[in-house]
Amino acid sequence: MKTPLLGAQMLLVAFGATTLVPLLTGIDPRLALLGAGIGTLIFQFCTKRQIPIFLGSSFAFISPIILGTKQFGISATLCGLIAAGVVFLIVSALVKIRGIGIIERFLPPVVVGPVIMVIGLALAPNAVNMALGLSGTKHVMPTESALLISGASLVTTIVVSIFAKGLLRLMPIVSGVVVGYLLSLFLGYVDFSSVAAAPWLALPTFVHPEFNWQAILFIAPIGLIVTIEHFGDILAISNVVGKNFVQNPGIHRSLMGDGLGTIVAACFGGPPVVSYGEVTGAVSLLKTYNPVIMTWAAIFAIILAFIGKTGAFLLSIPIPVMGGIMCLLFGAIATIGLNTLIHKQVDLTIARNMVIVSVTLVFGIGGMAIGIGNFTLQGVGLCGIVAILLNIILPQPKKASAEA
Repeated sequence: MKTPLLGAQMLLVAFGATTLVPLLTGIDPRLALLGAGIGTLIFQFCTKRQIPIFLGSSFAFISPIILGTKQFGISATLCGLIAAGVVFLIVSALVKIRGIGIIERFLPPVVVGPVIMVIGLALAPNAVNMALGLSGTKHVMPTESALLISGASLVTTIVVSIFAKGLLRLMPIVSGVVVGYLLSLFLGYVDFSSVAAAPWLALPTFVHPEFNWQAILFIAPIGLIVTIEHFGDILAISNVVGKNFVQNPGIHRSLMGDGLGTIVAACFGGPPVVSYGEVTGAVSLLKTYNPVIMTWAAIFAIILAFIGKTGAFLLSIPIPVMGGIMCLLFGAIATIGLNTLIHKQVDLTIARNMVIVSVTLVFGIGGMAIGIGNFTLQGVGLCGIVAILLNIILPQPKKASAEA
């Protein structure tokens, strides 16, 4: 009985972040839960159920999904997400054959850092608009009320992430949503009619992918960047548990599990999945290293995906609640990119490094687009490809070899 309860607790830790991604991107939240559950089970199969990790919705794909849906439609965007999963499989094969050094060669910090910053900052205006109560160009509530609600969500998320103790500290997003939701309820901005009308048992709204080369080139490069995040997550859980999971069962197996999980999730309309640092923190705090706990968390996620009222309740959360949390979330993602440059001591006084970072940031944040006929490449996909190509093409001075 203890193991299922611990599994439910792990799902609670991951719940806020896992459901936040679909709420921001317009995907059915129950598809995210289904993808997380199935993805975790696939990951466990690929890694021989040795690593206590839960896969949840990836924040790195929020910007590409939103922008891709606007440009290509959701079905084509799902094709791009599948391609990102395929990239994971390709990297897995390369690591198996050539070792980890092959990734470090083509994706050094000078490439990864600015691309992560673009992922975080590309939709900063959207976060501010939502915090102000705007849905597109339409106000969903008065600006004063929206700022009060979004401010409460933001402050709560910050306070919990910095000052809370124990398990609560691992759930800042859930805490921010709860406070913002309760305040919205008190102010009369929550509509329960859809929740009441929703059935208890219902299939999620499945969406099928549609092949699109532009969407593939727009989104697939993000898969390369997220592999670096994956390496960090596996190293983190290895340190927590005291086992070298990079060697056994092998980083190539964990990459394969993550890639297959993403492909399967995208095949029925869910967002990509990635190993969750929040759950790793919970594993460290509770000293619960049994991977079977994650099996139970995955089972509970799948069960929730087929409860109709789950999605209806999540969709009843007012826009400013999400906007307040996004103001922190997107900035935090950008900060991770900045920290990558700082931690790896990338010297921006070296011309090639400065060129790579500068062009990547301006292309990504400025909305640069390169088109030939009906084909257009822009956004995070474009800046990711440009950063990789610049790193390969530009000569590297001997003095800069260590920094870049």
